[in-house]
Amino acid sequence: MSLIDDRDVPPARAVEIASEERRRVAAGPRLSWASSQPFVRRGPGTRREPGRGGRHGLEWREQQTTYQWSTVARDVLLCTVIPTVLLFVMHGFTLLQLGWGAAIGLVFVVMVGVERGYERANLGDGPLEFQAVLRGGVLTSATLALFAVGFDADVPRTVVFGALPLMMGALAVARHLNRRGLHRRRRDGEAMRRTLVVGDSAAIDRVVADLRAAPQHGYQIAGVCVPALAEPGPEVGVPVLGSLSDIPQVVVDGEFDVVIVAGSDLTGQALRRLSWALEQTGASLVVAPGLVEVFGPRVMLEPTAGLSLIHVRPAESRGPRVALKRMFDLGGAVVALVLLAPLLLAVAAVVRLSSPGPALFRQTRVGKEGREFKMLKFRSMVVGAEAQQAGLHDHNQADGPLFKLDDDPRVTRVGRFLRKHSIDEFPQLINVLRGEMALVGPRPPLAHEVAQYGDAVGRRLLVKPGLTGLWQISGRADLPWKEAVKLDLRYVENWSIALDLMILWKTVNVVVSGRGGR
Repeated sequence: MSLIDDRDVPPARAVEIASEERRRVAAGPRLSWASSQPFVRRGPGTRREPGRGGRHGLEWREQQTTYQWSTVARDVLLCTVIPTVLLFVMHGFTLLQLGWGAAIGLVFVVMVGVERGYERANLGDGPLEFQAVLRGGVLTSATLALFAVGFDADVPRTVVFGALPLMMGALAVARHLNRRGLHRRRRDGEAMRRTLVVGDSAAIDRVVADLRAAPQHGYQIAGVCVPALAEPGPEVGVPVLGSLSDIPQVVVDGEFDVVIVAGSDLTGQALRRLSWALEQTGASLVVAPGLVEVFGPRVMLEPTAGLSLIHVRPAESRGPRVALKRMFDLGGAVVALVLLAPLLLAVAAVVRLSSPGPALFRQTRVGKEGREFKMLKFRSMVVGAEAQQAGLHDHNQADGPLFKLDDDPRVTRVGRFLRKHSIDEFPQLINVLRGEMALVGPRPPLAHEVAQYGDAVGRRLLVKPGLTGLWQISGRADLPWKEAVKLDLRYVENWSIALDLMILWKTVNVVVSGRGGR
């Protein structure tokens, strides 16, 4: 049974604390989470976790320190060299230009630091470090303007209009390359944070499945703690190391870096006391609130009456942001059509010459709010391919309502190349101009697919389908049906112009490489 040994709390209060902590049968004697010592430090060789070896957790913390300071050093180098060289080129080599270049570069680095661009939690994962670079550049511009006005100083305009954008771009590219290297190492099982997931079995299964599918985020699930040891454990194949009341001791024994709380078994005072206990272990506390696929600007944390209230704004399908997205799509489609016009004409000619039939293929698809439209593609199959599909259903390699065939006999030789590199999708830029599609959005579905949608999947129709999307940069035809739906819903719930730009940037690499195309 749990042992409440809180030297700082009277015995009568200890019983109340036990209730607040949701204490159940534990794997061994446990101290109260609210005590000054909520766990016991064991000597070498006494760790109870099976299979524990080496100092993997400590090694990651050391790697994180190296990653952090190498980022600072690289930023200082880039932010001092870029403005200095530009000033030398524009105004000649003088000590004054050297001083301006070094000073402005250091101010930029300081401003990125003010925007939390060098905090460990923001480095290597998520958009916060890139946002810090952008805001740091804006703050640097404001600082230079105030300095020029306040001290009547002649700040070089070369720096403001030339060097600052270059520095912001250089830092963003450098961080992107650094992150890609880190993500490659994590996919190989290196540089991972040793993670303990706690909560009920169903919540643990969901969290572990999601994190295992995205190893680049660096969570290595090494154990779980459940509400009661007598209950059936999760089905994720991770060892159960104790009950909820064992968490601080399990963290210390297993040298965990992160504790993820899932489900509703730990809330309120229990979660608060657990955070106090984990502060003494050095492990980070992460709470998975269960708001699946909702993040970013839709979620706002508001402290009210001693509570942390999470506000979830509704997904936007109309309004000013939607109008802004339409302008973005319209401008992007016009520019793309102008730049790609020679390629489009050449592809159309090759399609016509390679097989009998028209260059363009028109197919009825379902758009926003269920409205049907004719989607355009370069023809990649023989004429009458849709009528032949019924005879190929026994060979279908896709799950759900989709139809996919690796060696589809209906695909022409030229069409196979067009599909691999998504060139057959380019005419959909005309659909974007018409307002039927967007540059980025969910995959445009067929009518028979929509007929099989459940309520949740039907949310894909809240926004316009896209020429590209999360599905395009995450596997394309290689994605299972459920994963494709999950990505589409993630976009619907969290779309933004910034997310669109990120997807478009990654789409270029996917199209060039042909990865996942069929």
